[in-house]
This record gives sequence, C-alpha cells and structure tokens, in this order.
Amino acid sequence: MPLSKRDQAQIERRLIATLTEACETAKADIVGFCWLTHEVDYEVFPSSLRIIWVFDTQANKDQALASGQGERMLELTAVALNEADVLVSPVSAHVQFDSEEACQRANGGNWQQRLSRPLNSKTFAPRPRKGSPRR
Repeated sequence: MPLSKRDQAQIERRLIATLTEACETAKADIVGFCWLTHEVDYEVFPSSLRIIWVFDTQANKDQALASGQGERMLELTAVALNEADVLVSPVSAHVQFDSEEACQRANGGNWQQRLSRPLNSKTFAPRPRKGSPRR
C-alpha cells in the first residue's frame, strides 16, 4: 500500500532532522566536508532513498575516503536513518559521495541537474571489517 501524503511528510521531517544532525557532526569532524542532501521517490520508498555527502574539492573527498572517513559517514547515516525509523540494508547502497568541484566541472555548478542522475558506481561500498555487522 502506498504511503499517504501525511506519512510521507512525517518521514521527510524525520529525515531532515536526523540527517541535519549527521551533517553538523561531519562538518566539525571531516576536513572538506560541506553539506549533504537526500532524494527519495515515495512511490518506491525506502529503496529509492539516496543520501549524497558533498565535499568542497575532489581531493578532500578522495582523502577523506582513503583515510576511513567514508566509514564514519556511513555510521552517521545509519544512525540518522535509524533515528528516523527508516530501515534500509545495506546503508552503503543508499549513500553517494560527491564534490562541489566535480559539479562545477561537469554540470557548471547546477546541482539540480547533477542530482537528477541515477545512483551509480560512485556509490561507496566499503569492505566489511572482520567481526563487524554488515551495513
């Protein structure tokens, strides 16, 4: 059964609140991280949910991911989704990393155009650590 407009609005408010908290935490802890956003098609929720973490430069994004900060952002995302009562598994299938620099270069800074592309190979899929639960 499709979600009612009321249910969609409640989920959206919870996502905004919890993802904002994750964003503020990351801005304080992760060099070059600027903002995040999410997109969802409630006709196919929660499978359509996509969270995009945006860095200022490609170099800062690459450095953060190489130094294990991608895991931290996945943890922050998992906590936010859990607090919003949104269950997806694995969380990594719904997370993407990008940069202002890449958007400027490829889309002239037009984020609406850039975000309209489908979730693809830019999705981050970390290797599971020994003894850790799969996200």
